[in-house]
Amino acid sequence: MTHYATDADGYLQNLDDWSPEVAQQIAVQEGISLTPAHWEIINLIREYYAEFDLSPAMRPLVKYTSIKLGADKGKSVYLLTLFPGSPPKLAAKIAGLPRPANCL
Repeated sequence: MTHYATDADGYLQNLDDWSPEVAQQIAVQEGISLTPAHWEIINLIREYYAEFDLSPAMRPLVKYTSIKLGADKGKSVYLLTLFPGSPPKLAAKIAGLPRPANCL
């Protein structure tokens, strides 16, 4: 088990602590069993962060997913099936990224 520091909400304090193993641990804590579909979005949100230096909120995440993975996956309903509740917050947390700024 990898040890890493998080804030009060479970987001990594040091983004360099992230690894696929850490993502797996966070997912388990959130009650999610990661599938290839989850990893596709986790890698996508990390790509978004690398490109724009911020974690996307729902609308930009849906648009970016649609552009990169196609219209069938670029839907909020699809993202909600993978990351229930708030896909941007949950995907960012598992991806080791900061909480999206405008997600409560």
